[in-house]
Amino acid sequence: MDTHDFFDFAGRDEDRVYALLSGLVTPRPIAWVTTIDASGRVNAAPFSFFNLLGSEPPVVALGIGDRADGMPKDTALNIDATGEFVVNLVDEAVAVPMNLTSAPLPHGESEMAFAGLTAAPSKRVKPPRIAEAPASLECRTLQVLTVGNNRIILGEVIAAHTRRGIADPETCRVKPDTLRAIGRIDGPAGYCRTTDRFEMKRPG
Repeated sequence: MDTHDFFDFAGRDEDRVYALLSGLVTPRPIAWVTTIDASGRVNAAPFSFFNLLGSEPPVVALGIGDRADGMPKDTALNIDATGEFVVNLVDEAVAVPMNLTSAPLPHGESEMAFAGLTAAPSKRVKPPRIAEAPASLECRTLQVLTVGNNRIILGEVIAAHTRRGIADPETCRVKPDTLRAIGRIDGPAGYCRTTDRFEMKRPG
């Protein structure tokens, strides 16, 4: 006897894909992305369709859907125009301002100012990082794939910043329990902490 429910995304469940997958594929890390437009205005927005995909070279992927009206989001437009972005990571201390930057502000209004955040200069790219974030990854675009209403942006991480005390400058290892990252567990309002950990050694 089959003990699993079946969901048909090509049939009756076509309009419920996000509801199911955002609750199943968890926890998802949060990319708090800063970009600049052609006029140098800074945009900040969080995305949980995000992950690290490799280390040689170090590659991150962002999945950015279109707006409800079918227009690309500012983050996608800015990355397309400049080829650069910063992924700021999110811990418990910045959860509230991160959430504020998801507000649908009028075009050109600063999410950074709205959330009371500070822009800090990056070293290798033009978009600034968020000073309050525990870590920031400076990225240059490798490839953009348009799949339906999704833009899948692959970026190479060319530099990183970590709040002092998080990573060992000699080994580059993150110290245990110093990065209290949060993640998404469903949509649109579910989050989780990453403080309850366990280890399993690999066989062999």
